[in-house]
Amino acid sequence: MDHDVGFPLVLSVPPCNGRGMYDDFDRCYRAVQSRDCRFDGWFVTAVLTTGIYCRPSCPVRLPLARNVRFYPTAAAAQRAGFRACKRCRPDASPGSPEWNIRSDAVARAMRLIADGVVDRDGVTGLAARVGYTTRQLERMLQAEVGAGPLALARAQRVQTARVLIETTDLPFSDIAFAAGFASIRQFNDTVRSACDSTPTTLRQKASQRQWHDPSPGAQMLALRLPVRTPFAYEGVFGHLAASAVPGCEEVRDGAYRRTLRLPSGYGIVSLTPRPDHVSATLVLEHVRDLATAIARCRRLLDLDADPEAVIDALSSDADLRAVVTKAPGQRIPRTVDEHELAVRAVLGQQVSTGAARTHTARLVHAYGSAVNDSAGGLTHAFPTVTQLAAIDPAHLAVPEARRRSLAALIGALADGDLTLDPGCDWEQARARLLAVPGIGPWTAEIIAMRGLGDPDAFPASDLGVRLAAEQLGLPADPRALIDRSARWRPWRSYAVQHLWTTLDHSVNHWPPKEKTS
Repeated sequence: MDHDVGFPLVLSVPPCNGRGMYDDFDRCYRAVQSRDCRFDGWFVTAVLTTGIYCRPSCPVRLPLARNVRFYPTAAAAQRAGFRACKRCRPDASPGSPEWNIRSDAVARAMRLIADGVVDRDGVTGLAARVGYTTRQLERMLQAEVGAGPLALARAQRVQTARVLIETTDLPFSDIAFAAGFASIRQFNDTVRSACDSTPTTLRQKASQRQWHDPSPGAQMLALRLPVRTPFAYEGVFGHLAASAVPGCEEVRDGAYRRTLRLPSGYGIVSLTPRPDHVSATLVLEHVRDLATAIARCRRLLDLDADPEAVIDALSSDADLRAVVTKAPGQRIPRTVDEHELAVRAVLGQQVSTGAARTHTARLVHAYGSAVNDSAGGLTHAFPTVTQLAAIDPAHLAVPEARRRSLAALIGALADGDLTLDPGCDWEQARARLLAVPGIGPWTAEIIAMRGLGDPDAFPASDLGVRLAAEQLGLPADPRALIDRSARWRPWRSYAVQHLWTTLDHSVNHWPPKEKTS
């Protein structure tokens, strides 16, 4: 039994104007009446008579309007005393796309919470990363999402615990600490409160067990990562396959596989696209990294995007309408590690996709940490900036200017002068990237688009973008194209992905025409 995994945190984006949607009772109730799964993750529906909260698409009988309350997050509903529905599993619906299109403090905090920062560094650490006091951050989150950072992290811990309870044979004590609980008692009380069931009962109702030992010290789990449809997975998977770095990434048996560097150890993930979800197999050194690994896989594939909003906005341009209609639901090929993407973007300056893979593979094999992959050909995790601090020029067959750029980038990341993570400010990151010698607008926009997830990044000087624009009768000159792209905001990153799909290039082939591994 594959387990649906996602962390529903709040509402939606234009054109449905999800921000604050849960405050509009009539709109929410109509959404529940429609049972449209596209609203899942935007808000949750709580029923006073049952004490249960559900997804908007839950197939149960529609409750009377007077018995319904709407909340922006699962955490807010739990805090109000409601328990998750056992039929529709609202704690496993896709996450909100709103946090992917905003760069304000609340959105940055939500991205960091999903990455597990509260469990690792506490609320104080989260507040410091966002740049506010703990009291200010608590107030902002309460005002917008109806729950503070601890409650949001608690909801995520419950979801991680439930996955492990229902799909593993691990002792409950191991699950408690792997999910981030401070004690067994806290684990039992929280699961009982949130799920209206004890851990033992949840496990007894599970029909299969997915965990086994593929190698000493590692554990494997099969998951379903839900996604909003339409889902044009060929674009994102084709791009990842075409740029896969040998040793760190590969395509095998219809799946994209790669190594992960996680807070407590290493992992390997195998991702296979389906029309309405992605099948994921995770091998982890430490199960406590499960929530972080899931969050990073969802970021890698841009699974929390809102395709309908993108389609509506870009289809309004007559020059893009045919391209969008041909392959709706494009996702941005992103990354599991912002530092890795930045290094790869610099190495990829002014060279082909194949050459960039070759340059990057040299660094991975020379400086990355060895990883055991009994199921495939992965050998190394991508090196950290600390490991790359003293690169031997023999491992860099690139011009001297690019070597200096790479050294300057690594130095800025290692010293903390440049912050690239899920909670960083996009515009501030751009400015600091452009201050690094040898990094220009193309590199900065590629990092903003694929590394940071800015939906409005626009590498106008990209050769593929210019060629595609010219084919469609759009301006090929970067300055003119930037002016023309104003009507695509705030979805210019997705416009870039749609433009790339028009090219006869390996990034558009899935499965790959040639074996990538």
